[in-house]
Amino acid sequence: MSTGRKKTLKGRDGRGQMPLSAPARQAVPQLVVAKDPYLLLDNARIPLEIRRSSRARRLKLRIDQRARVVLVLPPKVSVKGGLAFVEQELGWIAGKLARQPQPVPFRDGVTVPLLGVPHRITHAPDRRGLVWAEDGALYVTGAPAHLPRRLRDWMRKTAKQEISGRAADYAGELDVSLKGITLRDQRTRWGSCSSTGQLHFSWRLLFMPEPVMSYIVAHEVAHLRHMNHSPAFWSVVDALHPGVTSARKWLHENGADIHKYGIEPEGGA
Repeated sequence: MSTGRKKTLKGRDGRGQMPLSAPARQAVPQLVVAKDPYLLLDNARIPLEIRRSSRARRLKLRIDQRARVVLVLPPKVSVKGGLAFVEQELGWIAGKLARQPQPVPFRDGVTVPLLGVPHRITHAPDRRGLVWAEDGALYVTGAPAHLPRRLRDWMRKTAKQEISGRAADYAGELDVSLKGITLRDQRTRWGSCSSTGQLHFSWRLLFMPEPVMSYIVAHEVAHLRHMNHSPAFWSVVDALHPGVTSARKWLHENGADIHKYGIEPEGGA
């Protein structure tokens, strides 16, 4: 985690030198200690969620999908000690919030990528059916209040169909058995493989370009052959999915943005 230490800009001669056009100073939030502590930034109230974890060995800070600050406390650290830690890391929090993708809720007129192809969410209350994609549009019937839930349900179902088909094909190539596939909304992993052969994926793979989704599925299926990241494992991944390097590059550059879709802004409808 960043210590917040400042760095001096230096010229070729090593002397301190200010840039010709200095960037505007980044706003730093203020910690407000109350019954329910929160952060205040540009008159906006940012929730601070405090969680205690029996498994945590040190204090941790992270920013969740809704741009809320989450503080994780180890068993023997007091809330007061945790808040003092937050106070020390306000500069780090400001930087993370500034880079946080803005939420893109599921609403009429919003554009979302399906396998990398932009689709405009279109509310169609008078048409039959539930949800379907057609000619760059994503139609959702029913009452406006039901649109986010219907769309999310459709996306999870569609994601499982897309992922399951690819996983079955890759498993067939390796002559290995799939024990089952489950979808989650995990933030730290796009996929995982348990020791029992169960595969888990984020349903948000549906927002990625097709080659990237396929790479992630191939990666996890390859673990059914090698439960490690040895050269032998990567050899299997390469054989299943040419283009590993470009897929990993896309994830590094764009993966964080995937989490913004379907998230309601704090206080949103």
